[in-house]
Amino acid sequence: MPGTRKLGRETSHRLAMLRGLVTFLLENGRIETTYTRAKEVSALAEKCITKAKVENLQNKRQALAFITKEDVVNKLFKEIAPKYADKNGGYTRITKIGPRRGDAAEMAVIELI
Repeated sequence: MPGTRKLGRETSHRLAMLRGLVTFLLENGRIETTYTRAKEVSALAEKCITKAKVENLQNKRQALAFITKEDVVNKLFKEIAPKYADKNGGYTRITKIGPRRGDAAEMAVIELI
């Protein structure tokens, strides 16, 4: 898939990391990570929220296959998705917060609007 950021990891490691970040974002509503990771997490989280807007068995199973915690999936379908029922995308906001102290990586906060 062109345009996918590799983030310096093998496919399985990258997918596991992104699944964890999306789960954590949906659970807590906001996370602090590097800017490039935040852009990837934003795309994946928005796809999950869009699927959750239509509550049926197939969408729930697809969400359970990607999100690592069952209670987060329930929260996604019962609380998060209904909040965005009248919006067509743009569920997350990324804000740059400056370089990280150790390696000067550009840091960002990603949050649900």
